[in-house]
Amino acid sequence: MTDVLMPRLSDTMEEGVLSQWRKHEGDPVHRGDVLAEIETDKAAMELEAYDDGILTRILVDEGTTVPIGTPIAVIDAPTTTTPQPASAAPTPTAEPTSATGTSTETTFRASPLARRLAREHGVDLAAVPGSGPGGRIVRADVDTAIAHGADIHPAHIPSPPAPIPSATPAPPPAAPPAMPRPAAPAIGPDTEEIPLTRVRRLTAQRLAQSAQHAPHFYLTRVVDAEPLLAFRTQVNTDLADTAIRVSITDLLIKASAQVLATHPEVNSSWDETRLLRHHHVHVGMAVALDDGLIVPVIHDADRKTLSQISRETHDLADRARAGRLSLDEITGGTFTISNLGMYGIDQFTAVINPPEAAILAVGAATATPVIRGGNPVAGTTMHLTLSIDHRVLDGATAAQFLAALVTLLEHPTRIVL
Repeated sequence: MTDVLMPRLSDTMEEGVLSQWRKHEGDPVHRGDVLAEIETDKAAMELEAYDDGILTRILVDEGTTVPIGTPIAVIDAPTTTTPQPASAAPTPTAEPTSATGTSTETTFRASPLARRLAREHGVDLAAVPGSGPGGRIVRADVDTAIAHGADIHPAHIPSPPAPIPSATPAPPPAAPPAMPRPAAPAIGPDTEEIPLTRVRRLTAQRLAQSAQHAPHFYLTRVVDAEPLLAFRTQVNTDLADTAIRVSITDLLIKASAQVLATHPEVNSSWDETRLLRHHHVHVGMAVALDDGLIVPVIHDADRKTLSQISRETHDLADRARAGRLSLDEITGGTFTISNLGMYGIDQFTAVINPPEAAILAVGAATATPVIRGGNPVAGTTMHLTLSIDHRVLDGATAAQFLAALVTLLEHPTRIVL
C-alpha cells in the first residue's frame, strides 16, 4: 500500500488545491499516469503516479486545499497470483523486491522535468535529495541543487543531536499569553465583502514578504524616448508582412537582457545568508490579471532575437490571462520588468519579485520639453525606476546598470546588434 501525498511542485508552494481527479477509485494505475490536476501558487500542474497498482481510496475531494505532504489517495500493489496444479512441483520464485526498488532506483527516482533540468545543468541526481513522495526528486530539488552549485548530498546534511537523557523530564515551556485579536471592521449594509481568490491571496503574500524582508531602495532615470519610438515604428514597418508586432515591452526586455549580461551583479539574488549570481538571464514581465498578478518568464532572453522575444511575450501574455501557463513558464526569473505606461502612468515604484535583486518600473512615454543643443524643444521622455534589494546591490553598482540601460534605449539600433 502506498500513500499518495500532496507534492511540493514549486519552490514557494506550501499547499495545493486538488482541482480534478483524473483517476477514480478502483482504476488501475501505471507509473507515469496522471492521477489528478493540482493548482499551486504558480500554475495548474498534473500529478503523476509513482508506482503501479490500483487506486483503492481517494482521501481528498475535488476543490480541497491541502498542505504539502498530506495523504490524498492510496494505491495498493496489483495482485498477480497464478494458480498452480496440485501435482506440479513448486516453481522457484525470484527473491522479492521491495516496493520502492533498489537503493539505486530510489536515489534516481525523479520526475521527467527534474531529469531534464538535471541534464541541462549538469547536475548529478545521485547528489540531490528528493522532497517528493517516497524521496522522489522534483523540479524544486534540482533548482536548489543548481542554486547551490550542485554541491548537495544527503550525507552532507547533519543529523540532529541526540537528546541527553534526564532523570526528571523538564516541564514544557509555558505558553506565551494570547494576544487579543484586533476587532474586524464592521460590515454595514453599504459594504460588500469580496472573497479572495487564490491568485489575489498569494500575490498579496508574496508582495508583503518582499516588502518586509528585502530592504528596497530606488533609482530613477529619464530616457529620451524619441529614438526608441522611432526605432519601434521602423521595425514594425519592416515586419508589416509578418505576424510579428514589436512592443515597447519587447524592446525593454531585449535591452535589459543585454545589459544584465554585461552587469552580472544585478542578475543575482539573496538566499538567506548567501549571495547567488546567475549565469543565465531570465527576464520576467508582470502581467495584470482580473484577480491578481502573474510574471511569465522569457528564459535566456539575452540569447534571443527581438522577433523571438516579441512572439514569446505575446503568447505568454495571452495564455497567462487564460490561465494556461506551465510551471516552467513562470519560474526561474532573475530580473523583472513592470510596464504601466499603457495605462497612462508617468512614474511609479515596483515591489521586488523575490528572490530577485531588482525590478524595473516603466512609465508612459509622454510629450515634454527637452533641451537639445542648448535650446528647449518639444520631445518625448519616459521614466525608468529601478527597485533594488540593498542586501545584493549598492547604489553605485545599480546606478551603473541603469545608466547603461538608458544609453542603450537612447541608441536602440544597438539592441539588435
